Amino acid sequence: MGIIQPLLNKPAPGWKYDLPGPNQAQTVKLHPHILLNAPNHIDELYLDLPRATVRSRGIGIWLAICFLFSSIAPPIFMSNYIVDTGNAPPPLLALSLLLPFVTCLWGGVYMWRMDVEPPRDEPIRFNRLRRKVYVYRFFHDGRRPFSRSAWGVRVEAYNWDDLRAEACSVYGLMGTGGFIETVTLAVVSPGTNKVIDRFHFAHGIQQGEMYWALAQLFMQQGPQALPAFTRPPRDWNNEKVTFNLARRLAPKVKWPENMDLESRTALCCTDSMSESNSRL
Repeated sequence: MGIIQPLLNKPAPGWKYDLPGPNQAQTVKLHPHILLNAPNHIDELYLDLPRATVRSRGIGIWLAICFLFSSIAPPIFMSNYIVDTGNAPPPLLALSLLLPFVTCLWGGVYMWRMDVEPPRDEPIRFNRLRRKVYVYRFFHDGRRPFSRSAWGVRVEAYNWDDLRAEACSVYGLMGTGGFIETVTLAVVSPGTNKVIDRFHFAHGIQQGEMYWALAQLFMQQGPQALPAFTRPPRDWNNEKVTFNLARRLAPKVKWPENMDLESRTALCCTDSMSESNSRL
């Protein structure tokens, strides 16, 4: 399963080892009962797996409210100073008030958007006949928390043969400190190990290895090779999230119509539709 040196150029941050390639044999034994969520959908054409870049939600929204309320304090203090003294505050005092104002405002907006704007699921679809992978990706930019164009969902398609999976472990700012383990998928230039894109696949190496093995089995052998799942698929768009305000406000998963059709159909279906349209 693991190798001494990374295969890719460049490896993912916190690289630990590479998982088997898309057309190689699986190296882990599947245990469906330990998966946090069963696949969203399985049929002869495509496998839809759940995915989320944000692991937990619901706390950030309340921290954001605290930060935004805190950002009001510096302007109020400055206004009171001007009213009481009749003069503008000295530069050093103004700077000492500006910094916490900007920090609290930036932090509040960023935490709010990171808790509320990611969709309820960021699924990834593996189309066996097309040998394509379709990723419902949420993009964000912490340096531009007020931007509209830098935040949002994009759907991207990749060739199955160009995907590579990596197990990673990076130090994260947790309550007591600790390592965050993930599995990421890299997209390489065909026939090379040069990475041209990379995205999150699963939280936890064990979960990521299981999901990657499921995708390998499906793409190599079909749905009949997959094990039975003890848990039913989760309906992300219609789940009851009464006590989690962030998930209540989160947008539902809505694939673009053209990509939704392409990711769920075979090449022959698309060719037939194109021929029918051309005859019309």
